[in-house]
Amino acid sequence: MREYLLTLCITAAVTYLLTGPVRKFAIVAGAMPEIRARDVHREPTPRLGGIAMFFGLCAGLLVADHLTNLDQVYESSNEPRALLSGAALIWLIGVLDDKFEIDALIKLGGQMIAAGVMVMQGLTILWLPIPGVGTVSLTQWQGTLLTVALVVITINAVNFVDGLDGLAAGMVCIAAAAFFLYAYRIWYGYGIESAAPATLFAAILMGMCLGFLPHNMHPARIFMGDSGSMLIGLVLAAGAISITGQVDPDALELNLGGSTRDTTHAMLPVFIPLLMPLTIIAIPFADLVLAIVRRTWNGQSPFAADRGHLHHRLLEIGHSHSRAVLIMYFWSALIAFGAVAYSVHSASGMWVMLTIVALSFVGLVLLLLPRFTPRTPRWAEGLVPPRYRRRRTAADEASAASAYETGEGTDGESDGGEEKAEKAEKEEKEEGEQTPIPAGVNGATAIGARSRFSDRRKASSSR
Repeated sequence: MREYLLTLCITAAVTYLLTGPVRKFAIVAGAMPEIRARDVHREPTPRLGGIAMFFGLCAGLLVADHLTNLDQVYESSNEPRALLSGAALIWLIGVLDDKFEIDALIKLGGQMIAAGVMVMQGLTILWLPIPGVGTVSLTQWQGTLLTVALVVITINAVNFVDGLDGLAAGMVCIAAAAFFLYAYRIWYGYGIESAAPATLFAAILMGMCLGFLPHNMHPARIFMGDSGSMLIGLVLAAGAISITGQVDPDALELNLGGSTRDTTHAMLPVFIPLLMPLTIIAIPFADLVLAIVRRTWNGQSPFAADRGHLHHRLLEIGHSHSRAVLIMYFWSALIAFGAVAYSVHSASGMWVMLTIVALSFVGLVLLLLPRFTPRTPRWAEGLVPPRYRRRRTAADEASAASAYETGEGTDGESDGGEEKAEKAEKEEKEEGEQTPIPAGVNGATAIGARSRFSDRRKASSSR
């Protein structure tokens, strides 16, 4: 465990330290595309954060190669080299896209080629554990097609969810943490050495995301871009492919005893790698289906861009940017760690499911919380933030003035509270009507001042 933690920390440190220089390089290189109507951010922000993440990946793999217990992974398997080859190719395509906006079909072809490079070096699915049947061996073509499909789907799922500051990196980090717990249990708990590469990939992936998140949290100073989102999607898929297609269920049978069919049912974790990538795909996939239904229902093309995605809806409901991201984190953690908990305690699966249902109810309450924003009484408005105060109408102003003239407002404390509330509301109104300042670049080394809009829908720029 110490070697994995050391690899994670070094990966995170390298990623974190390189993100600052990469940000300055992105500004100089002009990797700051114009803000689109469907975007959420308001200021031009540099991309190319994937450069720092890729060098963090290289540092993690290099350090692991020199550690006592992890160097055996390189001696007994070619999977780390296969991952590095595929990651370098997909990262190069992402960098070109962040700078020059290459065609979507070219990116899709590059993703398939990167997956094919990993397959050629041995990182492929050889067999599938199927419940009720056992282990099913795949032909070379079947394994290749399934591997390529899993890589492409996972890459695009991560790319699709990258819509808010810190959202993609945080969700992938949560999925990687859950996957690490699962893979480490298979490797250390059951002595399956072929699960070690997947454990290493998960640790490195967590380090890449954790090192980049401080620069990417709202307000983001740099975006990972396609060079980062496709890269972490590839690493996540590589871990799932490694432990699914390389771990032999017969080895688990020797440890547990019993027939292959009994082992398949008893060792539910064997099937979890097939589902683990879906923990990061579940929310984007639901968003994709809703988007297609919404656009076709309105007579638009399914590929037409709009502002109706899940993160847009969370903002429109009334959630702040940071709260919307945290809600998405909550659902990702619930799905990912719920799957791992069910695999560990499959015998008491009913209790696990009841816990997941209870937490889902809590998530729904948090989701709809802005709909039930409480309003404080008039006498207490001076003690609470402006968002909890009632809006004063013209009738209220006239009534208060009339009461003051007739001498009814003689209570000094009450008048003071009303005066404070009116003053705070006036300041809030003036702040909202402030003229926007020309937009600059996010961050401490920003070029120009930070802009401010009274209505985010009126802005011509968005993330």
